[in-house]
Amino acid sequence: MLTPEIVAKMLDHSTLQPWLTEADIRRGCEIALRYKTATVCARPGDMKLVSQLLEGSGVLPCTVIGFPHGAHLTSVKVFEAEQAVADGCKELDMVINIGRMKGGDYDYVEGDIRAVAEAAHKGGAILKVIIETCYLTDEEKTIACQLSERAGADFVKTSTGYGTHGATPEDVALMRAAVSDKVKVKAAGGMRTLDAILAVRAAGADRCGVSATEAIMQEAEKRYAEGTLGE
Repeated sequence: MLTPEIVAKMLDHSTLQPWLTEADIRRGCEIALRYKTATVCARPGDMKLVSQLLEGSGVLPCTVIGFPHGAHLTSVKVFEAEQAVADGCKELDMVINIGRMKGGDYDYVEGDIRAVAEAAHKGGAILKVIIETCYLTDEEKTIACQLSERAGADFVKTSTGYGTHGATPEDVALMRAAVSDKVKVKAAGGMRTLDAILAVRAAGADRCGVSATEAIMQEAEKRYAEGTLGE
């Protein structure tokens, strides 16, 4: 039986917009704590505050690396990862070098991911790899997922939410098929309703990046009370 608690633990509550103030970040953490989401995914500069606000709650601090374009030098991504871990971060969502991926430089892409994965794991954090599906062909999506798994990723993730489109059930299903059971799939971008979450869950998503957490959880609680939330 699907419950609101299960739905909440699928959610990374996103506070990544560039205009958010400290008050906005604090409110985002309050929302995540109310519903007990999996994480709060915030900007790197917010990690010390987010880590403090979430300490001991079971809601984990998460941040982004090489965000949103992925074209940072590998050394810069590694530094970002190390600093994030030092600031208390437990999950890192990195963007691949999309241009290198499109150009077929797969050794570079894999090495870029591996370097960040090693930095994350050394610090006790997990790594989610954003492949930015909106810019890739289906073949490239599959290859990007396979490179991510070889490089040590814990998750593959559809999108930053800042590309031309976000997650689709079709992309989630393709990514799920591209990796082994050791690697989980995160959907992100454009999902603002419970039905959107349930659709990608059915396609194989383990986690979802959302900013509309309140609306999603209110609907989940309503349907659960009615006995219509589903399995």
